Amino acid sequence: MSEQQAAGMSVGVIGSSLGGFWGTYLAETYGVRTVLVNPSVKPYDMVSALYGQTLSNYYTADRYQMLPEHAEQLRRVDFPEPQRSELYWLLAQTGDETLDYRQAEKKYQASKTLIEAGGDHSFQGYEERLVDMASFLFEG
Repeated sequence: MSEQQAAGMSVGVIGSSLGGFWGTYLAETYGVRTVLVNPSVKPYDMVSALYGQTLSNYYTADRYQMLPEHAEQLRRVDFPEPQRSELYWLLAQTGDETLDYRQAEKKYQASKTLIEAGGDHSFQGYEERLVDMASFLFEG
């Protein structure tokens, strides 16, 4: 693919959990359309339970220690009140055992939203929504 072709490509983001937090950052910073799947709204409030623990990256097995400055780093890049509501589609399930869907529902209330009863943090039926997600991201 040439640089000219790459420059004309559309970009969309699907972010789940902490990826949803970062999807918000990308949408607000770069204007990319973003699907948020059971997104973490305030991850900096959750990491304090992990301070001092040595953790491993799920994919690379790299080890790191969670420190208070990590929470502050997340807080600095947060958009507590997204200004570009047209860029988001929130998908959340009420049975999420990790995050309270109501926080995301409130934060993204001006955006396209789908709240499903039941489910879990992995978002049951995710695959069944992929065509709709692509439509939102690239035809929107």
